[in-house]
Amino acid sequence: MAKLSLFERRRRRVRTALRNVSGGKPRLSVHRTGKHIYAQIIDDTAGKTVAAASTLGAKGSGANVEAAKKVGGDIAAAAKKAGVTTVVFDRGGFLFHGRVKALADAAREGGLEF
Repeated sequence: MAKLSLFERRRRRVRTALRNVSGGKPRLSVHRTGKHIYAQIIDDTAGKTVAAASTLGAKGSGANVEAAKKVGGDIAAAAKKAGVTTVVFDRGGFLFHGRVKALADAAREGGLEF
């Protein structure tokens, strides 16, 4: 078997730790690329995506901190609409700074608790 990349090892470590502490709460999963940033709230017990937001549809938006803040606010609004108030934050293999941190802070300001 090939060795896992550092990113993949970090992603698996974070996801495993979240499973242990989630207590059945939905998971706010973040993914970022060079051009876009994506967020989804996933109910792992049902295997369904409850809410999602990204920079894909936004005109003139890119993958910067301001766009991440907007996505954080959008995901918080979508979560409220779906009746979700408490989540666990899944940063994946990404470090918690920059765009990922901006998204998390905006989601907290929007009313999500994690």
